Parts: sequence; C-alpha cells; structure tokens
Amino acid sequence: MEVSAAISLSRTLSLLSPIAPTSSSIPFLPPVSLSRRCHLRHRRYTLSRSFCLPPAVPFSSSSTQNEDEEAELVEIEDSELEEEYIEDDDSNSIDVESLEREAELVVREFSDSLSRQLTIEEERSSPKEAQVKEKRRNNTSKNIPDHLLPKVAIVGRPNVGKSALFNRLVGGKKAIVVDEPGVTRDRLYGRAFWGNYEFVVVDTGGVLTISKSQADLMEELAISTTIGMEGIPLATREAAVARMPSMIEKQATVAVEESSVIIFLVDGQAGLNAADVEIADWLRKHYSDKCIILAVNKCESPRKGISQASEFWSLGFDPLPVSALSGTGTGELLDLVCSGIKKVEEPEYLEEENYVPAIAIVGRPNVGKSSILNALVGEDRTIVSPVSGTTRDAIDTEFTGSDGQKFRLIDTAGIRRKAAVASSGSIPEALSVNQALRAIRRSDVVALVIEAMACITEQDCKIAERIEKEGKGCLIVVNKWDTIPNKNQETTVFYEEDVRRKVRSLSWAPIVYSTAIAGHSVEKIIVAAAAVEKERSRRLTTAILNQVVREAVAFKAPPRTRGGKRGRVYYSTQAAIRPPTFVFFVNDAKLFSETYRRYMEKQLRTSAGFAGTPIRLLWRSRRKMEKSDGKDGPTKMQENFKDREKKLAVPA
Repeated sequence: MEVSAAISLSRTLSLLSPIAPTSSSIPFLPPVSLSRRCHLRHRRYTLSRSFCLPPAVPFSSSSTQNEDEEAELVEIEDSELEEEYIEDDDSNSIDVESLEREAELVVREFSDSLSRQLTIEEERSSPKEAQVKEKRRNNTSKNIPDHLLPKVAIVGRPNVGKSALFNRLVGGKKAIVVDEPGVTRDRLYGRAFWGNYEFVVVDTGGVLTISKSQADLMEELAISTTIGMEGIPLATREAAVARMPSMIEKQATVAVEESSVIIFLVDGQAGLNAADVEIADWLRKHYSDKCIILAVNKCESPRKGISQASEFWSLGFDPLPVSALSGTGTGELLDLVCSGIKKVEEPEYLEEENYVPAIAIVGRPNVGKSSILNALVGEDRTIVSPVSGTTRDAIDTEFTGSDGQKFRLIDTAGIRRKAAVASSGSIPEALSVNQALRAIRRSDVVALVIEAMACITEQDCKIAERIEKEGKGCLIVVNKWDTIPNKNQETTVFYEEDVRRKVRSLSWAPIVYSTAIAGHSVEKIIVAAAAVEKERSRRLTTAILNQVVREAVAFKAPPRTRGGKRGRVYYSTQAAIRPPTFVFFVNDAKLFSETYRRYMEKQLRTSAGFAGTPIRLLWRSRRKMEKSDGKDGPTKMQENFKDREKKLAVPA
C-alpha cells in the first residue's frame, strides 16, 4: 500500500509540475513515510553518490504498460537492494589489515605460478648446488665494490677449460661451457671467495698466436663465414672475419693487464702444445712482475695428474694438476691465488650503496646491442662485428650516468627463433639464448633493440611478450636511425605508429631513436631507463588508488550478467612494486570480463602514470567475515590466512 501511495504521489506531482520528475527529485520524497523498500531505494541513491554507483531507475507514469514494467523492475531491484544493504552492512566490518595480508599472499602465489610457467632450460639446480649458492651468498661481502677487489685472470689457448674453471671458482653456470673451441670471446667477470679472501675472476677467450695461418685460426675458433652473414658484402665479410682473432686476443690482453694474478691454463690430456710455449714466452716477457700460476687442467686422476703435469715443467713455471670438472686440486690453486693478492678490508667510511638497477640489452642478432654498450661505457667492452652471433655470454658492466646514478648494463646474445636455433644444431647458440633469457629475468629494465631499416618480425613480438610476462620495465630502442633516408618531422610519428601497431604487448613502453655506431642519442637510453625504473618502483597510496577505482567504476560500471548480477569492487590496494601489482577485492572475480580488466588497467595508467612498466591487476573474490560464537576472537578468514602463511612461508 505504501508503494502504491508513493506512486500516486509521484503522479500528482507530475500533474502539478510542467516538468516530469527525474531521479534527482527522488531524495525529496519523505523517507519516513515510505516502506522499507522505498527506504532501500532512497539509500541506493545515496550510495550511488558516495561510491559512484549508477542510480536506480526513476519512477515513470507515462502509460499503463510502463507502470506494469516498472512494477516488475521495482520487485527485481528491491531484492537486489536488500542484498546490497546486507553486503554494505557486512562491508563495514572488513578488516583492512587482513585484506592487506591476503593481498601479499595473492601476489606471492601469482609469482610462484608465473615462475613455473616461465621456465628456462637448464635453470633448475640440485639441492646441493642451491646450498652451495646460499653459502657463497652469505660469505660474499656486499660492502666492497667490485672495482676495489683484486682481479684474477684465466688465460690460455682455446678449448683448455677456462670457462669451466671460471664456473668452478665463482660457483654456478655463469659462463657457457661447450666442448668446442672459441666459445668465449668477451671478458666475463665474477666474484669469488676463499677463506677470508675475496676477489674477482675474469674469464677470457682463447689467446691465439701468430704462428698459425688465418685459415687455421678460423678453423680453430669455429668462426663461420656464411651463417648470419646474409646481406653483407663479401669484402666486409672477409674483413670482419679476419679481425675476429685479434679482437678476442685484445680482450684477453686487457684482462691480463688489469689483474694481479694470472692463471695460465693448459690441457693435461692433450699435452704440451706449441701455442702453450708461445703464450708462456709472452707472459714471461711482458708480465713477469705479476703472479703467474701454471694450472694443468683435465687431470681428474690424482696419480695420473702428476705424470701429466710433469710434461709442462719446460715452460718455466711450477705446474699444478687440477680438474675444473671434478674440482680436484682447486683448493691448492686457490691457496696459491690468495698468496698472490692482498686482502681487502671493508672501508670504514664507505657510503652504503643504494639499489643499483640492471639494464639488459636484448634483441635479435646483429641489431647493434654491443655497439650500444660500448657507446655508453666509452670503451670497447665487447667485440663488435657484422658477424651475426658474435656475443655469446651475458656481459655485465658497471656504468655511472651523468647524474651519478649507477647502473649495471647486461649485453646479451641475439635471440633467434627456437626452430632456427634447433635447425642450426649449434649448442653454443642454444646456451647463449638461455643466457639472454636469464639476463631478462635478473634485470630491472630491458632495452629491446630493433633495427630501423629492418621490419619488425614475429621474433621481436615474442621477445616483447617475454619481457611483459617477466614483469620487467622496458624501452624500445630503434637503432641505426641514420639509415632511414629522407627523414622529416613526420617520420618519427609514422614509425612510432607502426611499432605500436605491431608490438601491442609493449604499448606502454617509451621509444628511443639512436645511432650507436656514431654515438648519437645513446645517452637518451639511460635517461629513459632511469625514468622507467622510477615508475616501476612507485607506490600509490590506498586512498588515491581507491579514488581512481571509484572514478573508473562511475564512468563505466561493470556489465550485468544475464541473471542480473553486477561486479562490485569493495577494496583495492597496491601489494607490490617492481612491477606495480594491485589486488582488487570484489564480490565475484568471474563477473569482471577481460575487457573490463583491460579498461581498469587503462584507467590506472591514465590517472596514475606507470609509463614504461607493466602493471598487474589481481582480482580476488571477497570472503565473508564470520565471528566465531559471537566473540571478538579471530575470524575464520584470519585463521585461513595463518594456515596459508605456514604453507607459503619462505625459509630465512
């Protein structure tokens, strides 16, 4: 009766006034004289103004048919409003601290599941290896910078086991080890410790001698003159191949000059070689002031090792039989290394170093990644050659920007398609791709390099998708920009539109145009990377985040299902950074379609920024808060949190 009286009152007002009543006139109806349903309708309007929900459908009296339809709508909305009333009363009892704890658990579960999906070949380590890594991590001092530690260089002819010994000393599989000559080409650094001593080990490429012909050197280094050389003129191809041995030897020479101890490694199974004699003469002539240790590798048997090492007494050094594979003799080797270096104490007044972001430079082969690294550091840190696949290992280099900000640059090998790598049958290339993927995982910002004149391929899109899934900040570097002819102001606009259209997964990444070989605009890469890292580490306050969410819901409410249900957001919080991760507590996560989730991400970017970094939105269905026996004890949801925390607890 009261509802019909309210409708009659609405009709009377419509006859007295020339303007039909709208939804804005509903609040002026006296709520005291209405029934509970009308009171809920009035409360619905009040909530719509407070939480930016769409207001209820207003009363209308245009025709009898409309009245019947309206009566049906009233019955449907009344049942929904009663549910909302109950939910709103229950929402007042939400424990924010419990929701914040649950958000952290949600992020942890998501990270664990994602890491299982993005597995990298040969990434899993045995429990024993994990224990050794943890011990090294605890014993390694973090207060002494790398440039203050003494360096120990490993040199020798190709394929004597230098990279295997490097991995043995530093722990882990940082260097690529394959039973092929010429795998290592650039300098590779790693921290190692023995007792109370800590130092940096430098892996080098095979040192070559002038006694061999150019053809023999090419064969020994396994340098291809055809693979990856398509489109390169024959003269340029021959010149690049001819320079490769000298460039590898130059990298080894730099490592020897900056080191205090030199480990001269020879092959005990192959025996004494003419190349070993020439390298020994070279070390004795130019570096007699340094501590030189002759290590005879591949001596797995202690008894045979002595007889194998006796052959190398003629080199003028005391031979020490070791085995990089099994670790035999490495303890004595490290004792000799520590006797030739000075122990470095932690500086008393050394400023505590802040977080140093890592920038990985990735892309397809021969797009100019090593050129960008050399242009940034101002030296020939890595070998640059038109030969595709020149870089093998992931090369880490410390770099300080013009503003004093420190970065760790990681040069990586070119990433080709899996099918192309498998068809080539090259084991070093397959391992190089794995190293590049690991570099993406341990980096903070990824510089995806593409060639200006080359078309964006499917492989570029796959690398972009990998970066987005790993949650890394990213900037797109268009290298070799000088090769674009007849450039004008519109060229950049058209090129950017083409990149955005083809690389949709990185629509949020800034684009930098550079010419690394000439050093043009390479400093913009560091500026853009620093800005991306700041955005990736930014955290929104809960108040601002919920305000942005309310405005987004007010502008576009979640769509209703066929059953009349609509998704509602009760609470949202930023649970993590790097990348920014937001957890939304809703009535039912299934009510939010993928389209609406993308809309919410777009609204977050529009209102809050986060340029250059992916953001993750995790949707969590809300649980009922039930008190046990009406007492102020812990809720069932809080008890569930404790059980899940025990299962997900990470050992310290």
